Amino acid sequence: MISGNISKMYTQLTDTVAYELPMGDEKIPMNEYIGREIVLTYTGVINCTHCGRKTKKSYSQGHCYPCMSKLASCDMCIMKPETCHFDQGTCREPEWAQSHCMQPHYVYLANSSGVKVGITRETQIPTRWIDQGAIQALPIAKVDTRYHVGLMEVAIKSQLNDKTDWRKMLKNQVEKLNLSVIRDQIFNSCQDDIAMLAEQFGEGNLSLIDNAEQVEINYPVIEYPEKVKAHNFDKTEEVSGLLKGIKGQYLIFDTGVLNVRKFTGYELRLSV
Repeated sequence: MISGNISKMYTQLTDTVAYELPMGDEKIPMNEYIGREIVLTYTGVINCTHCGRKTKKSYSQGHCYPCMSKLASCDMCIMKPETCHFDQGTCREPEWAQSHCMQPHYVYLANSSGVKVGITRETQIPTRWIDQGAIQALPIAKVDTRYHVGLMEVAIKSQLNDKTDWRKMLKNQVEKLNLSVIRDQIFNSCQDDIAMLAEQFGEGNLSLIDNAEQVEINYPVIEYPEKVKAHNFDKTEEVSGLLKGIKGQYLIFDTGVLNVRKFTGYELRLSV
């Protein structure tokens, strides 16, 4: 039996995605447990992932309320980068913003429950795609800052969805697509908006990528669910069942699915 506070699973893109579940000081190779009975028990303890203090409720995926209120990584502009207020001098943590937001970001297409547009830091490729359960992904533009990449995403969202249907993703109800063709269609339909943004950002701060290779992603799943029922440690202290696979940040049991990332900071016990 292993116990400890968990966080989102570490991933490695190989022929089949390899998953490790951080639990306390351990990193548990979850692929090895597919096809086996697993019991996860919530101890009732939640620790803030930033300051470590106990908290009765988790905010912004693993934070206590004070940290959620003060950290730049929990600000609304992380979810909506086009609302960045760094240049107004009101950023919660300017030094953090310099190292995270004022860095190159990519606009990408991903196919998880259908094609969507998304953005991510250069250092989060391909992690971001895996976390979303995408079976295919393609970078289509590189932009100098998070604020600018947010404006680019807004322009493309007028033509393309930016949400994932997590139930369809987990059922694997998704057809493979040629993302290069969709990229070219986007470039054509949004060319006026893109040209305007390129002028606004300044020379060299927006680069379209028209020659990237499409990335194919395979997940360790032996059987996808026909119906999706979500387990929730806030309602029951124990989740158990036969582990059928892992996709995105979800453990897929024969009894339902568990979004590991949602319970970041929760202290669990694992037995197999």
